Parts: sequence; C-alpha cells; structure tokens
Amino acid sequence: MNASPLDAAAPAVYDVARVRADFPVLATTVRGKRLAFLDTAASAQQPRAVIEAVADYHRSSHANVHRGVYQLSQKATDAFEGARERVRRFLGAASTREVVFTRGTTESINLVAQSWGRRLGPGDEILITWMEHHANIVPWQMLCERSGATLKVAPIDRRGELDLDAFRALLSPRTRLAAFTQVSNALGTVLPVREMVAAAKAQGALTLIDGAQAVPHQRIDVRELGCDFYAFSAHKLYGPTGIGVLYGREEVLRDMPPWQGGGDMILTVSFTGTTYNELPFRFEAGTPNISGAVGLAAAIDWLETLGIERAHAHEQGLLRRATAALSQVPGLRIIGEAAHKGAVISFTLDGVHPHDLGTILDAEGVAVRTGHHCAMPVMDFFDVPATARASFGCYSDDEDIAQLVAALAHAREVFG
Repeated sequence: MNASPLDAAAPAVYDVARVRADFPVLATTVRGKRLAFLDTAASAQQPRAVIEAVADYHRSSHANVHRGVYQLSQKATDAFEGARERVRRFLGAASTREVVFTRGTTESINLVAQSWGRRLGPGDEILITWMEHHANIVPWQMLCERSGATLKVAPIDRRGELDLDAFRALLSPRTRLAAFTQVSNALGTVLPVREMVAAAKAQGALTLIDGAQAVPHQRIDVRELGCDFYAFSAHKLYGPTGIGVLYGREEVLRDMPPWQGGGDMILTVSFTGTTYNELPFRFEAGTPNISGAVGLAAAIDWLETLGIERAHAHEQGLLRRATAALSQVPGLRIIGEAAHKGAVISFTLDGVHPHDLGTILDAEGVAVRTGHHCAMPVMDFFDVPATARASFGCYSDDEDIAQLVAALAHAREVFG
C-alpha cells in the first residue's frame, strides 16, 4: 500500500498542499484547466488511503461474511465487523448493536419510516423543517399517506435560519418524531440540534438527525446529542458510495420490526414462521457492501488523523474568504446567510440560469453543483428555480476560490 502524506504526525500549521497530495483526482485537469472541485457537499473525493483500502480488500480478503467457516470468509467478516466497531467509536455509540449499515442516509431514513413508522396512526404527528433534503421529506410524506399521521413543517427566515420558537411551538404530545438536518445541504445553515432534541424529548417525541452534511466537518457524539436516530453517508465523508449508517438507540431499535426480509436477518426460517436475528443484523438483509464498509472505516481513520477540528477551521476560513469574494461579483446573490454555516455557498447570477452557469464554469475547470439540490421547498421559499452551489472540503484552497471568481467573470462576459 502506498504511504499517505498524512501517515506522519500532522503539522501544527494546516498544510493544504500536503492534504491535496493525498487525492489523486486533484492532480487531473478538466478541459485543459486545473480542476477546482467545489462539489464536496454532493460527494467528497476519496484520499489514496481509502482507495487502497478498498482495493486491498478486493485483492486479498473478498468473501461473503458471517456465514463462512473458511479462513477467507472469516477474514472478510473481521474486516466488516471491525468497520462497524470503527463507526461505533466515531459516533460515540454505546454498542455495535446500535450501528446498522445501509446504502446511505436516504436508506437509513427510509428504514426508520418503514419499520418504526408502522406504529403510527391518525392523530400522530411528525415534525420536520423547511430546509430538509428530499430524503428527509418524502419518506415521512409516504408514511403519513399510509398511516393517517400528520406531517408538520417548522419555518425558516430569509437568512435561511430555523425559527426555533416556531419549531418548539409545533411540538406537542401528539408529536411522535422530530426529524431534522444538522447542516442544510442547500444553504449551509447549521441547525441548533441540541436545543431541538431537548425540546422534542420534553414532549416525549423521538428524534432523528440527518447528519450527512455534518459528519465530515465536526465531531459527533450521539449520546451527548441525545438523539434516537442519526444517519449519514460514507461518500460525504471521503469514503465510497453505496454505504451509510443508521445509528439507533438500542432500546428503540430492539422494539422495531425488520424492514426487509432475506438472508442474514434471520435465525430460523420455516414455512410456518421465521425468527429474526439479533441487532443490528435484523436490519441488514442480504449480502452487505463489505468493501464499502472497509472504505468507510479507512475514511474515518484518515480524517481523524488529519484532525476534524483542524479541517473544519480550514474550511471555515475558506468560507469567509469565498463569501467576501463572491459578494463583490456584480449581480451575484448569495442564498442563505445564516450566522452559523457549513462550508457551502449557494448563489444566483443575474441573467444567467444556474444550469448555464454550471456549464460555463465547467469550461473553466470549476466543478459546482447546479439545480434544486434535492431541496425544492427551499428553492420555492427563496423564489428561485435553482442555484449554483460551491462547497468546500479539507482539500479546497484559495486557488479554487480565485478560479471560481475568474470563471464567474467570464460567465458575465458571455451572457453580457
């Protein structure tokens, strides 16, 4: 395995060039231009350590897990369950029984809606916020349609901040679950999740946090947060696609029926009935994404070696400088100006549709996300069809910002 520049002790000063050297894709060009990758919120690039960990698993350890008595299967099982223990430590969960592997945040939320949600009926309520990703809206709409429960939505203001008083007012003894993002993918807003969890618990409601945009940028302790469910995806965390995690408090998971049936989630099967496996396996039907779990564990190791807090401070510096630079671009409007933000800037440019803008920026080597960002209610609230979104990661640098600003100037020239 190739050594990573981060294998040595991290220096006192954040050396972004050293970090960038760990990401092979950043050495490539796009249309003959340096790649300025500013779409980390959609899917972060993978460092060499993750790529090599997945490749090494396929080279030397691949077999199906849990059911084989031969050495290779046991080796794969050890790697897979070792990844579960690594996630447990990363989240501060009490037990590996609380760590369920899924395909990602979306499947994690759907698992809760399809399993825990079976107990809901008319008169029950679910509370979300206006800034949720579709993955934290649609599953609850589907649940309410089949159960007769009611979905309530806490409002936001023109800065893109949650109205916390309105959120509290919408909670009631009928609220069964409050589900909310920790960091908005469309606006970058950091929500006051501790206060939200406490308010929901005071009404006897369970809580689910969509942590997809939070885990790469801040240290998470689910027991300190006090939430009942926490969901995230590996590909936001510098890991592979197709693998994610649902944390569930053990006493809550223990009372939930399986969602999907098949291999590995059972103890016994006959034509007269089935007994289900213990936690967390009853929620992991079928052959799992073994190499994805290995890659996720490697990504966690890599990020913690770098230092989550140090990376976050670097990203916040970029956010401040990029916000100042973009604010000077004529005709540019930043959408979402919350006091506390993740390293995300959504914006529009007068006279240029975001999709056209994305095409022009791509010609200049700048990769940004354009569209509604799976947050159409947010777009409706701000009365825009879509935005362009620049999002930063641990490897982003000031040259990325300069390249973005220059590309925007070119776009203004093209569109007059």
